[in-house]
Amino acid sequence: QVQPVESGGGLVQAGGSLRLSCGASGGPYYAVGWFRQAPGNEREFVGDISVSGGRIYTADSVKGRFTISRDRAKNTVFLQMNEWKPEDTAIYYCATSRDPSYRKVHISALEYDSWGQGTQVTVSS
Repeated sequence: QVQPVESGGGLVQAGGSLRLSCGASGGPYYAVGWFRQAPGNEREFVGDISVSGGRIYTADSVKGRFTISRDRAKNTVFLQMNEWKPEDTAIYYCATSRDPSYRKVHISALEYDSWGQGTQVTVSS
């Protein structure tokens, strides 16, 4: 059973940069997704990446500011976030999917099997 673990959250100033990490050892899994949830809001899909790293998708709401990558040797996926905005304040979660469909973007939270506990990111204006 995979147990994703997020790290790297904290307080960041608007316009700044921050990188979150998701460690996910064990398996199998074929994709890692990032979601976020602000108070009072539903969980929002941020993007996902295939295990090989060959397919990466970022949601339109964060495209151009957020970048997903992975270090396969370390079983770690990164979410690099730049130009933070106060509305990006949320708990950020990573999750793993056992769906082997390589070309499929796993947008729905229902497509993921294991979730991390989340890491809080707060953006100060």
